[in-house]
Amino acid sequence: MRPTTAVSLAVTALIGALLGGLVPAGFELAGAITPTVAWSGVVTLAFLAILLLTLAASTWRTLHRRRLTVDPQRAVGLLLLGRASALAGSLVAAGYLAFALTFLGSADAALPRERLVRGLLAALAAGAVLIGGLLLERACRVPEADLDE
Repeated sequence: MRPTTAVSLAVTALIGALLGGLVPAGFELAGAITPTVAWSGVVTLAFLAILLLTLAASTWRTLHRRRLTVDPQRAVGLLLLGRASALAGSLVAAGYLAFALTFLGSADAALPRERLVRGLLAALAAGAVLIGGLLLERACRVPEADLDE
């Protein structure tokens, strides 16, 4: 199984950016008020990023420093969690970033500024999820010496 490629992350980010950029226009077309990004979403993404980064560090220490083995099913589960988190983080980060940037021109008013700031914070937290997922995926790689055995 190959590591997640930059191309797959870029394609996922492009899809997220397109969807995130269309959200305000969709609400405007429907005659509804565009919602703001909830703080709970930002906090949840930040918590998930911390969890992934901690799991990546722990997995890397177990496999590379201590040279311990990991149950193969657990390793595959961690690998899949890392890959899924990286792709989801890419999608969500780009979506929130595109959403936030649509309000950049009207940031003088309070509500658009709130959407901009919270959207940027959510994009930053989702970017940390992306990084945590990639690090977890890379932490699951077996050292070359272990492959020979």
